[in-house]
Amino acid sequence: MLTIIWPWIWLLFPLPLLFKRIKQKQQGGHLKLPATGKLTGVQQQKASTKKYGYWLLWLLFLTAICRPQWFGDPIDLPSKGRDLMVAVDLSGSMQIEDMVLNNQTVDRFTMIRHVVSDFIQRRKGDRIGLILFADHAYLQAPLTLDRRSVSQFLKEAQIGLVGKQTAIGEAIGLAVKRFDKVKESNRILILLTDGSNNAGVLDPQQAADIAAKQGITIYTIGVGADILEQRTLFGRQRVNPSMDLDINALKAISNKTHGKFFRARNTEELEKIYHEIDKLEPIARDQQTYRPRSELFYYPLALMLLLHVFMCLSRLPTLQNLTKIKSGEQK
Repeated sequence: MLTIIWPWIWLLFPLPLLFKRIKQKQQGGHLKLPATGKLTGVQQQKASTKKYGYWLLWLLFLTAICRPQWFGDPIDLPSKGRDLMVAVDLSGSMQIEDMVLNNQTVDRFTMIRHVVSDFIQRRKGDRIGLILFADHAYLQAPLTLDRRSVSQFLKEAQIGLVGKQTAIGEAIGLAVKRFDKVKESNRILILLTDGSNNAGVLDPQQAADIAAKQGITIYTIGVGADILEQRTLFGRQRVNPSMDLDINALKAISNKTHGKFFRARNTEELEKIYHEIDKLEPIARDQQTYRPRSELFYYPLALMLLLHVFMCLSRLPTLQNLTKIKSGEQK
């Protein structure tokens, strides 16, 4: 269906005539001189065509400004889905390269970004939100059906963007605050971290108590390998790169909110965790529809530009006129 957003713009069509009359009044009228000759029929036709051409340019310009749009047929959006808030740790320890992705060793955040982006793209019908936390927690994307934008926000995130420490309590508290604005929601928070709470103003266990009262289920995921080989002066040594991971605290948070704790030591384990979350029962929502919209302003704008180019070219002297001018100069 064709729709004009600002149809009142067409009321400006007689504006050039108004400006012309105002200019004539300011000049006190034109002095009429006796006619010394009459325009030929061809000249009158050219003048008339030029006049109508300018009016057509003006009309096409106004039509483009009116913002014509084409609305397609209504499309029903999914009436069932989950409300998932994903909180991702961006602390400095996420730079540790102890993960394998496509047979290459990568840092923890690269692996999380790859798997979580794929998880987000599969969330058809679910509303997804994104929280990034380090020294403090920040809302990167509110709950939305726009999976593409949430995935893009995650891809653009960088380690150290919001600090180097880990504020788990603030991440939970921010999710609680955002879920307060949502009604009839299953309220699920997926929290990924590789460390323990050492920043922020809110204790994680207190935040979990508040979340439990608000009916929020928290799934905590501890990221990081158990064994990492390092080269030293004494040869290769095996170390535990996940020593800072507070597993007991993460388990306590999940238990308080009737969620689960998962351990993600590699890409495969993290993918299995998300398949487990896929089994959660979606909730019913009010049926919503979406109508695809296409802007059409560029059609009248393109016609206006083409007409203007044609009018400019028509002013150029033709080959016949150039021949007459040259012959007159020779005489």
